[in-house]
Amino acid sequence: MWPLDPSRKEVLGFAVSCRVLTLVLQAMKTDLMMALNQYQLSLLGGLSHWDAEHFLFIAEHGYLYEHNFAFFPGFPLALLVGTELLRPLWGLLNLRSCLLISVALLNSLFSVLATLALHDLGCLVLHCPRQAFYGAVLFCLSPANVFLAAGYSEALFALLTFSAMGQLERGRSWTSGLLFALATGVRSNGLVSIGFLVHSQCRDFFSSLMMRNPLRQLLKLMGSVFLSVLTLGLPFALFQYYAYTQFCLPGSAHRIPKPLLQLAVDKGYRIAEGNEPPWCSWKLPLIYSYIQDTYWNVGFLRYYELKQVPNFLLAAPMAILVAWATWTYVTTHPWLCLTLGMRRSKNNKNLEKPDPGFLSPRVFVYLVHAAALLLFGSVCMHVQVLTRFLCSSTPIVYWFSAHLLQDQEPLLRSLETVPWKPLAGDSPPGCQVPRNSILGLLYNWKTCSLVTRCILGYFLTYWLLGLLLHCNFLPWT
Repeated sequence: MWPLDPSRKEVLGFAVSCRVLTLVLQAMKTDLMMALNQYQLSLLGGLSHWDAEHFLFIAEHGYLYEHNFAFFPGFPLALLVGTELLRPLWGLLNLRSCLLISVALLNSLFSVLATLALHDLGCLVLHCPRQAFYGAVLFCLSPANVFLAAGYSEALFALLTFSAMGQLERGRSWTSGLLFALATGVRSNGLVSIGFLVHSQCRDFFSSLMMRNPLRQLLKLMGSVFLSVLTLGLPFALFQYYAYTQFCLPGSAHRIPKPLLQLAVDKGYRIAEGNEPPWCSWKLPLIYSYIQDTYWNVGFLRYYELKQVPNFLLAAPMAILVAWATWTYVTTHPWLCLTLGMRRSKNNKNLEKPDPGFLSPRVFVYLVHAAALLLFGSVCMHVQVLTRFLCSSTPIVYWFSAHLLQDQEPLLRSLETVPWKPLAGDSPPGCQVPRNSILGLLYNWKTCSLVTRCILGYFLTYWLLGLLLHCNFLPWT
C-alpha cells in the first residue's frame, strides 16, 4: 500500500515499538503473568475497562440492551473476525479471552497502519517530508494512546479516516467515500467527514466552471453531493433501522438467555421485550440521540457544571492546541478562509509557490474539520472525551504540533540541511541526534526550547498516565 522509503521504515519501526511497549506496560499490572484463572486471560484485562466492556459485550452477545446501541457495530464485527482467526485457541480459552487477544492484536495492527496512513497523508498534503514524519511519530505518542490499545474503536476509526483522506487527496473519490462510510459504521462522528467530499466536489466545480457548461457542471455537483450524503449516511441509517426493528416492531427481538435477562432486571437495563420505548413514536425514531440524551445526559451545555471543572482542565491542553492551530492558520491565510479554500490568494504568484507544511492551502479543509469537532465536543459532549475524540479523528493535532516543533526548536531546524541523516558538526554543543529526531529531542531534553518541552511533555505525560490509570479502572479521558 505504501512504499517503504527510509522515512516510512522509520515510522513503521517506531510505531511497532510503541505498540509493543504499550502492551508490556499494560501487562505489568499483572506481574507479567498470563493467568488462566477460570479460563480468563487476566494479562490483558486492563484493555477491557470502561467503554471497552460494552464493545466486548456486544461482540460476545450481540445488541441485547437498549444502551448497547450507543456503540456502533464496526469494531465489534472486527473483533469477531479476529476471534474467528483464533479458532485453534478455542479449546484452551473461552470466547471472552479470545476477544481480549483480538483487542490487543487488532488494535496494535490498526494503530500501526493508521500511523503509516497519517504519514502518507502528511506527505500528500503538507509537501514537507520532515513535518509529515514528525506528525506520524507524534501519533505514536498520542495523548489518546491507551484508547488506541484498549477495546475501543478509536484505532480502527483513525485508520479508516486517515486512509480515506489520503485516497481523496489522490483523486480517488469513490474509494475515499467507501472508506469514510466504513468509518461511519465504526463511530458516529464519521458523518462529519461528508464535508471532505462536498468540499472536494465544490472545489472541482469552481475550477471547471469557466471551461465547461455551467448548468451541466451544477447538476453534476448536486448529484455528487447527494451520492456522498447517501453513501456516508447509509451505515448510520441502517443501524438506526436495525434498532427500530428490534424495539419497535413486534416479534423481531432476540431471545435473551436467562442470566443476561436477570442482569437486565438487576441493573435496570431496557430490553426489547416489554413496553415500547418512547423514541419509537418519534417522527424520526433515532435510538442513538435518545440514548445519548437519556443514559449519558449528552446535550448542549449540559456538562457545564462546577463539579466538572477537573474534566475541563484535563481536556484543556488538547482544546488549546486545536484552537491555537486554528488561530495561526486563519491569521496567516485570512483570504483563503474567507473564500472557504476555493481560491487560494488574490495574488496569482502565491498560487505557484504555496507554503509547504502546516500553512499549506491544502490544510484548510482539515483545519475546518478539526475546529468543527472541537466546537461540537466542547459544547455538546462530555468534555473529558475531547482528547481521544480529536486525537483519533483529525491529523491537525499532529501536524500543528510538528509545525511548532520544526518552527520553534533549533535542533530540528538544524536538521533541514541534511535530510534523514544524523547530524555531525552542525548540531548544538553536547547534543546527540539519532535518526529519529523526536527521540533526539528527548535525549537532549535540557537543551530543548520551552515549546518543545510543553508539547512533548504533554504527549508523553498523557501517554503514560492514561495507560496506568485506565488499565487500573481509574477515570481518564
